[in-house]
Amino acid sequence: MAEKSILLVEDDTELCALMTDFFSLHAFALEAAHDGRRGLSRALEGNFDVVILDGMLPVLDGFEVLKQLRRRSSVPVIMLTARTEERDRIAGLNAGADDYLPKPFGPEELLARIRAVLRRAGATDQGKSQRIEIEGLTLDESSREVFAGAERIDVTSIEFDILDLLARSAGRIVSRDELTAVLHQRESNPYERSLDVHISHLRKKLERGDMTPIRTVRGVGYMFSAGKAE
Repeated sequence: MAEKSILLVEDDTELCALMTDFFSLHAFALEAAHDGRRGLSRALEGNFDVVILDGMLPVLDGFEVLKQLRRRSSVPVIMLTARTEERDRIAGLNAGADDYLPKPFGPEELLARIRAVLRRAGATDQGKSQRIEIEGLTLDESSREVFAGAERIDVTSIEFDILDLLARSAGRIVSRDELTAVLHQRESNPYERSLDVHISHLRKKLERGDMTPIRTVRGVGYMFSAGKAE
């Protein structure tokens, strides 16, 4: 199994050392950065498979690091922080996080979430056709890029997976449970806002005038079918 690379942006040096030892046992090479400015620089310079980002960092706050990173990179990001209130989770998702794990956490759970994010990012994706062309959009499976005509639309890893599932299911309603099961391998929680946040971001990115290819079927789910933005 090829070794994957992780950038851990975390000011707790002891935790970084423990995580380095743990992930080395699971075919991951981990590099640590201990402040936000250095973490942002390495995330943009390095060719990492996933970034684990603490929310509270010296020099530059982790949420600001994520916002800046998302302007130039679609690398999968998992927020790892003691800030566990709903508004903090939503802030992380709004900034472009692919997943959010509160502290304290178990390393095995973090490992499972990293593997899930990498699967969504196409690290182990096999057997799919390479391109989907529908409603003026092109989804490139190999590069995980989305185009509207010749214009490239910047999407996060999880946004790509949501759009990919909806486009492949065009014309039928995809329930929230189905989306959550595919993305997170579990049932949806009626109080969970993460899917709503990702869908909202994706709809805004895809809107052209007052039209969007993602329609909300209230109380049921979503459908890929061009219509007016709501």
